[in-house]
Amino acid sequence: MVIAEEREFDADEMYALYDSVGWEGYTADAGKLCRGLRNSHLVLTARDEAGVLLGLARTVSDDEHVVYVQDVLVRPQAQRRGIGRALLDRLRERYAHCRFFLLSTDHPSTPEGERNHAFYRSMGFLSLAEKQMSGFGLPRNHGEQRATDGNAP
Repeated sequence: MVIAEEREFDADEMYALYDSVGWEGYTADAGKLCRGLRNSHLVLTARDEAGVLLGLARTVSDDEHVVYVQDVLVRPQAQRRGIGRALLDRLRERYAHCRFFLLSTDHPSTPEGERNHAFYRSMGFLSLAEKQMSGFGLPRNHGEQRATDGNAP
């Protein structure tokens, strides 16, 4: 396996990877997916010896104080072979100087979330609550809600 930083992305290849894990929010628009990848702070890919894309991790960061791991994904047929761990290990080394190394994942009440929580815990990650922190997010339709909410600031 070869892990490398990449800056250019083939839309069909990226679509196939994201589609393989069912991330429909990304596959609705392959062009937007590739623009998001290009606008990321860092994108690492994992490829087999033949160059086939097996997985990817990408970050959003100021490269000083905080890094947010936006995506970590591995093709289902390549999972449980250390690829996700290798990608995250490389990110942890790269951003060791940052005060905050954060990511979010599905809630553990879902099958996907349960697997993800076990994986991240095995790598030493703590929940925000365990770090005496909280996280917040707007609803997915926050732009529409804001436009129709007369009480919004």
